[in-house]
Amino acid sequence: MSDNVLPTQAKPKLIVVVALDRGEEGDLFTAYGPTDQQSEDRAIRTAKALASSHVGVIAWSRDADPALGDYGPPTTLFVSGDVPDME
Repeated sequence: MSDNVLPTQAKPKLIVVVALDRGEEGDLFTAYGPTDQQSEDRAIRTAKALASSHVGVIAWSRDADPALGDYGPPTTLFVSGDVPDME
């Protein structure tokens, strides 16, 4: 028996930033995004930059394999202001 172990391949990760504003009737609407980000650090930087000009911003990530329809639970990276609950 071989002791060689194949390296574990990292699952692809979906990393997203969304900024929200309020309409005339007070309803939240998407003002920016959702946009895919290259890294969690970049998503946090982008979300922080958007936070000063929108009523709500959220950056989140999850393990994802869209080809298989396999998505892990979302992890909030940054949140500011009014954002809806993650489902």
